[in-house]
Amino acid sequence: MINHIRAHRKARGLTQAELAAAMGVSRNTINSIEVGRYVPSLALALALARFFGKHVEELFDDREQ
Repeated sequence: MINHIRAHRKARGLTQAELAAAMGVSRNTINSIEVGRYVPSLALALALARFFGKHVEELFDDREQ
């Protein structure tokens, strides 16, 4: 799954640790999502979308790379 979390995080000037704290997860979780090792739960994907003011589909794309 392709995601755009890193780009949105950097555009906001946030570190992985800051985003993780805002989401209530570990920095390692954010890193794993950004590099594609972990697909977040629906609840976390929705929380990320709300945080960035985007639709889930704008952050995550299930099409092949």
